[in-house]
Amino acid sequence: MTDTGTGTEAGARPADATAGPSLLPAPGSGPEGPRSPGGSPETGSGEAPRLGAFLARAAAGTAVLTVLAAVLGLVRDQAIARYFGASDASDAFLIAWTVPEMAATLLIEDGMALLLVPAFSLALTRRASGDTEGGADPVRELVAATLPRLFLLLSGGAALLIAGAPWVVGVLAPGLADPRLAVDCTRLTAVTVLTFGITGYFSAALRAHGSFLPPAGVYVAYNLGIIGMTLALHAAWGVRAAAAGVAVGSALMILTQLPVLLRLLPLARPRLPRFGRRAAPSAPLLGFAVLAPVVVFVVSRQSQVLVERFLASTLPAGAISHLNYAQKVAQMPMVLSLMICTVTFPVVAQAMAAGEHEKARRRVERDLGLAGMVVLLGTAVVLGYAPQIVEVLFQRGAFDAADTASTAQVMRVYALGLLGHCLVGALSRPFFSSGRPTWFPAFAMGTGLLVTMGAGYALTYRFGVDGIATANAIGISSTALLLLMGLGTRVVPIRARDVALSLSRLAGASLAAGAAGWACAPLVPDPVLSLAAGCLLVPAVFFLTGLALRSPEVLSLLALIRRRFLDGR
Repeated sequence: MTDTGTGTEAGARPADATAGPSLLPAPGSGPEGPRSPGGSPETGSGEAPRLGAFLARAAAGTAVLTVLAAVLGLVRDQAIARYFGASDASDAFLIAWTVPEMAATLLIEDGMALLLVPAFSLALTRRASGDTEGGADPVRELVAATLPRLFLLLSGGAALLIAGAPWVVGVLAPGLADPRLAVDCTRLTAVTVLTFGITGYFSAALRAHGSFLPPAGVYVAYNLGIIGMTLALHAAWGVRAAAAGVAVGSALMILTQLPVLLRLLPLARPRLPRFGRRAAPSAPLLGFAVLAPVVVFVVSRQSQVLVERFLASTLPAGAISHLNYAQKVAQMPMVLSLMICTVTFPVVAQAMAAGEHEKARRRVERDLGLAGMVVLLGTAVVLGYAPQIVEVLFQRGAFDAADTASTAQVMRVYALGLLGHCLVGALSRPFFSSGRPTWFPAFAMGTGLLVTMGAGYALTYRFGVDGIATANAIGISSTALLLLMGLGTRVVPIRARDVALSLSRLAGASLAAGAAGWACAPLVPDPVLSLAAGCLLVPAVFFLTGLALRSPEVLSLLALIRRRFLDGR
């Protein structure tokens, strides 16, 4: 598929074209076409097919690259499991990996996107309407006002992390008997504070311009870097080779996006930040009042992992690794479901920038239903076939049958919180789409974190890693419930009761399909054949149950398939 970010935005002035046009529909037009002054849609515009086709192509391309990145992520985890198993060495690497995991959430996936996609969307809206000062391009001015400052800030953060690595490891895992290996790995991964920040900035700019393939491909490059370094240097460097691979892979993420970014967004001559310099007109979206709630929200969300590893460091060696392997596999359905919201987030942001709240509401409700259907189908597969999945993926080399049993049990517990994780990712985006300061997501995430901590301390002593995973599921589900209840009254007027009813029907279908898989999985001794049969059985039971429960998402999907089949004939 060719890159989707090469068209011309309607209404852009010729002088503005050099800064890179947006492929998303011009503000004021929606899937139903441009609106009249009274707000009613005008027919015959052809806007709906254009937007629908664009989003479908973007989602398809993003899905392919997301799946490829997930497969490479599994290969990465397989390599680490093969060479280091569930041991003190793999635990040390995973403690160091906390740094890039936190950086990825803050600087690529959530924080940077929540800040910059609305900022670039507003700049593109101003460019399209001709709202400029002195003929300056709003997009180029936004980049000149923010990127140099960001580079200097992130460079300083990486340097501080390298110097303070022993203190960081001591805080993250005070129970480690010998922290030296974890400190070495942390210093190698510290560079991601800079590289992930630049990657996230580039990704937000490209998505706002309607170019989704390069941002979706960054994790492909990242995992290739880790895999290559681990395979090449594990014998000489041990687990430090994987940590060095994190640094190499993060640099490849920048290079993956740079050519398309320079073509879509040719930059003005770089200018170093100066005190007292007047910010670009779009830059207020990046002021402290907006920045602080996003940072607190994202840090609170990623702190779920910090709490888990803090508690697991007090358990026998390998506990952190079991949690990591289980979480990485169990969250694959969540990653796939959130690609829907990733593609449509710029549409919501531009609708909010143009004051089209009804259009934003329809888009958000549709996204929640589709994302919920995808993640709950994946949840059913995990519940039914966790032992087979872990055995096929990891049971080789230093990773034995006991590790498989422990990881599979934790994976099933994690699966109970997948809908919550998906909803937190999907619901948080509309809260930040308008660019106005909002502390409610941070409050909801902080509340969920407190629930996780309390449940974790109560359950870990008795249930070990299963108790930690249970606490995670309870905490993140609490956050999702708060966000769902608060979104309709604060930002986008979604019908929370209707959304909750729709998701409950999908959850019922997921439980039925998961139970069917759990009962049938042991009937086929070979794990590969059992898992293959499950990939047919679980979706069949899921969709039949969803049909019986009259799930709107299942009914719509089956109707679409039937129409496509009849058209094909």
